[in-house]
Amino acid sequence: MISSLLLIVMFLVGGIFLSMLESILEQQIGETALNVAKAVATMPTVIEAFKHPNPSQILQPLAEEIRQKTGASFVVIGNKDGIRYSHPIPERIGQSMVGGDNPPVLEEGKAYISKATGSLGPSIRGKVPIFDENGSIIGVVSVGFLINQIDETIHAYQKKALLFISGGLLIGIIGSSYIANGIKKSILNLEPDEIASLFQERNAILESIREGIIAINENGHITLANQAACKLIGTSSADDLIGKHIREVLPQSRLPEVLKTGKSEYDDEFIIGQEEVIVNRVPIFHGNKIVGAVSSFRKKTEIDQLTKQLSQVQAYADALRSQTHEYSNKLYTISGLIQLGSYQEAIELINKETADYQELVQFLMSAVPDTIIAAFLLGKYNRAHELKITFVLDKQSTLRDLPEHINREKLVTILGNLIDNAFEAVLENNKPEKKVTLFMTDLGHDLIFEIEDNGKGIPDPLLDSIFKKGISTKKQEGRGIGLYLVHKAVQSLNGYVTVTPGQEGGALFTVVIPKQLADQEEVDHLLGTVGKGSVSSQSEVPKGINPLTLQKVEEVIRETQTNSITAEELGQQIGVSRTTSRRYLEYLVSIGKVRADLAYGAVGRPERRYYLKSPAQKNQESLS
Repeated sequence: MISSLLLIVMFLVGGIFLSMLESILEQQIGETALNVAKAVATMPTVIEAFKHPNPSQILQPLAEEIRQKTGASFVVIGNKDGIRYSHPIPERIGQSMVGGDNPPVLEEGKAYISKATGSLGPSIRGKVPIFDENGSIIGVVSVGFLINQIDETIHAYQKKALLFISGGLLIGIIGSSYIANGIKKSILNLEPDEIASLFQERNAILESIREGIIAINENGHITLANQAACKLIGTSSADDLIGKHIREVLPQSRLPEVLKTGKSEYDDEFIIGQEEVIVNRVPIFHGNKIVGAVSSFRKKTEIDQLTKQLSQVQAYADALRSQTHEYSNKLYTISGLIQLGSYQEAIELINKETADYQELVQFLMSAVPDTIIAAFLLGKYNRAHELKITFVLDKQSTLRDLPEHINREKLVTILGNLIDNAFEAVLENNKPEKKVTLFMTDLGHDLIFEIEDNGKGIPDPLLDSIFKKGISTKKQEGRGIGLYLVHKAVQSLNGYVTVTPGQEGGALFTVVIPKQLADQEEVDHLLGTVGKGSVSSQSEVPKGINPLTLQKVEEVIRETQTNSITAEELGQQIGVSRTTSRRYLEYLVSIGKVRADLAYGAVGRPERRYYLKSPAQKNQESLS
């Protein structure tokens, strides 16, 4: 298309140029003829010749000499009556001059250029009057160039011009093709209509997605922003943002850093206005050069909602998959028993499976009212059955007081990774029984989860670094992520996680997450409970707490030198499991008789230690 346009333009320009060239050449030839005629008319020899009895004898040789030297077609000299004294054809001397263009010269004394047809044919001629010493007109000089000779001259120049025009046209076509190919390559070989279509599609896509999109150029100035981004930033139109530096709009933006490093950043938490968002930042490359960066972001609440729904679906899917696999095996077993005629054994197997599963479901409905956590635990229980692992959910566990502000998805991430790690650990050992135990309690001011397995445990050198990214007891590539995610999730909930050797020979992971009671009524109720004194009546303690055992626990703590103890130390002294000890200690924390702090053992590992409060401390708390 560009070549065609260039061809048309060159033809137009060439035609105009050739036409102008013809006019210029004709004008120059006319002026040449006029100048020669003026020179001849003022020659003294010519003026004196008019006094001679036979002027032609003098003027004819002179005129022919001048004609040959100037290249003129003719140099004709005539008297005031228009009778020729010279002519290229001698036979025409003495005849009247032809053309009818002498009157202005002979009558008015004008010198001019004319285009007329004479005895030799059409010509451009310059005519000049001849004056004597008195200023009287005595004759005329006519110098001319025949049109056919002029045309030959013009054609010669036009051929040269056409040669240059053709060369320019060829160079223009080659150059335009090169430039067009370069432009087309830079726009990915797209045609204008395709570019327009893609531009419209891009705008439609940008405005249809729910994520905010902002792009900057290499100088950090905003070049693009969709309506979702404008809404989050708090402006009505993208025109208010285009051209501004990104730091003017979002002072804490990391897009300039992405321009410098050329590295993408994914799933970063960021604050826009009062809204917490999840941001992805990606550099834009043209070849090997960074020419800009683009950022996409979406409200964290929306992503949390999607994550919540996904967690529920995943939990249900895991539960159904495990149940399908497990019950397929059971159905095959029942089918085999029936075929063998062992009807009683088949009935007993059916009753046992139904009773065990119903007992678990009823326990979860009672102890864990939260459907997300309950469904998750049910799925893990079924997965354990599928893997031939004994998954024990401590019957003294309770998770009824799960505050709304605690993110369920993060809780699922924490428990899911720890339980999966425990499953992997017991599958690697050679013990006949593969056992994983989960205890959880919401007594006291914290949520406490203990996951213990009877695997090989964690080597001592790794105990202090096991929660770092990339650290793992497994040798496979790509491990060491799960516990790192657990650690980050627990930290985000203002809690902590520890790992110690378990009583079963494996690892014991303890997660403590503060409930952060904010309801003043609950605080007043707690302080009121503390003020009632010692708990001794069976009706005043919750289910799972024995008053006599509780009293024994208080005595053991009181008899220690520091008035403090850990759950493991208490269990050893009164002959109960650490889980049971923990339940009693947390209950004492909940009624204000004991406080819990995070202390560090002899080897520098964190442990939860319980301190018996003095009467002075209790009074001080009640006054405050």
